[in-house]
Amino acid sequence: MDIDFNKNEDHNKLLVSELRQKLAKVALGGGQKAIDKHHAKGKMTARERIDYLLDEKKPSIEIGAFAGEGMYETHGGCPSGGVVVKMGYVQGKQCIVVANDATVKAGAWFPITGKKNLRAQEIAIENKLPIIYLVDSAGVYLPMQDEIFPDKENFGRIFRNNAIMSSMGITQISAVMGSCVAGGAYLPIMSDEALIVDKTGSIFLAGSYLVKAAIGESIDNETLGGATTHCEISGVTDYKAKDDKDALDTIKNIVSKIGDFEKAGFNRIKASKPKENPEDIFGILPKSRADQYDMLEIIKRLVDNSEFEQYKEGYGKTILTGYARIDGWAVGIVANQRKVVKTKNGEMQFGGVIYSDSADKATRFIANCNQKKIPLVFLQDVSGFMVGSKSEHGGIIKDGAKMVNAVSNSVVPKFTVIIGNSYGAGNYAMCGKAYDPRFIVAWPTAELAVMSGNSAAKVLLQIETASLKKQDKELSEEDETALYNKIKARYDAQISPYYAASRIWTDAIINPLDTRTWISMGIEAANHAPIEKPFNLGVIQV
Repeated sequence: MDIDFNKNEDHNKLLVSELRQKLAKVALGGGQKAIDKHHAKGKMTARERIDYLLDEKKPSIEIGAFAGEGMYETHGGCPSGGVVVKMGYVQGKQCIVVANDATVKAGAWFPITGKKNLRAQEIAIENKLPIIYLVDSAGVYLPMQDEIFPDKENFGRIFRNNAIMSSMGITQISAVMGSCVAGGAYLPIMSDEALIVDKTGSIFLAGSYLVKAAIGESIDNETLGGATTHCEISGVTDYKAKDDKDALDTIKNIVSKIGDFEKAGFNRIKASKPKENPEDIFGILPKSRADQYDMLEIIKRLVDNSEFEQYKEGYGKTILTGYARIDGWAVGIVANQRKVVKTKNGEMQFGGVIYSDSADKATRFIANCNQKKIPLVFLQDVSGFMVGSKSEHGGIIKDGAKMVNAVSNSVVPKFTVIIGNSYGAGNYAMCGKAYDPRFIVAWPTAELAVMSGNSAAKVLLQIETASLKKQDKELSEEDETALYNKIKARYDAQISPYYAASRIWTDAIINPLDTRTWISMGIEAANHAPIEKPFNLGVIQV
């Protein structure tokens, strides 16, 4: 081990330690006082409910843990978007579980809460997975109602998705374990089966105060919409539970009787661990995002037996393509090579940059994986496409468009891991969020932006100084440095993986050592949904 390896290892393990600390803080939701108050009502927290529901000895993954991070400070914050979403196993069956966190603003819905719920439903729809809602919410957060209520991707879309999933035969089960008011009352009742917890659960379009104000009727909330009312009078709910655990046990019993599913048929054999030590990843990844490294060494530490069969190994070397297995699943890997490479003509190509030949190679490989029904894994560390007259004259835009076309029209499930840089059109070509990966996760080393903070600051500084010159003004060297640092600091904050995760541009920030689990569970989920249309690139420029 050399000194650089040790320095990289220390830096990257520190980033993972920071990740753990942030996750621990997020897991407290509204804080210990709010949790204690919640427990005093005889209720479990959202995370306790999910942990009790999911099979203890099976893996689980949390989606959108950092949703809302730093976004609503003037409103007191919204940890995890006020809702916890996990994929795991209930009685051996893979499911999505969505639980309102009532310790955060009584489980009220912020704009990001709606986006996160829609993402959970999207995962269920794409993979035809059962989805379980654990409802405990005061409804829309009224001070921000204009940002969550009326638009296509807002609150109402959730109920539309309830109806769509029902028509698709996707199982939906809801347990009302606290408040369920106004428009939110439709979610559990549009599910296949609905449970309600006695004395703590309630469902109504308008609470007792609003009823009094609207029609002058005096009635308490329990009589208006409690468990006895809805299980014995209105017939709105199907099961009455005595407490949280009783409701969760009932859900387990229901799920245990769901029949088997039609499989997509992705290839899987007995899993093997990588022969190369995955812990080496921390020493291989450089501290600086501008430094070079060999992506092949990362791949060897992610795949079964460290075996990677390269496709067109000697061609288009700034992208690595090839076949491997992850936890037994056959996968096709498309990865940015991060070291400088030499072409057959003796020319040097920059690592992390997509050239015409590498785009052409990736396009062909993606088509091959679609033909063979092999899921695709994209490992991103990309600065973008090559620029300059030589690349433009060589048709880089045309070749890049072909790659984007192949990614867009791919019918096999895609999974994206942002290891390092994810800049500009490189993000698109390497299956960024806009291109429907089943999961997109980032390592703590990731950066997402149009360009790096350094490059962006230089460009914006040039624009600013040019504007001032037109006004016959000039910046001093000190002022120019200060302006550059100010621009770079602002831009650097926006390229952080936490900035992206808070807005659900990624599904999670993960420890690199958890990558195999995410991909394996993702492919297992995708195996619930047979491919229904053929791969077709449409019209492309040859």
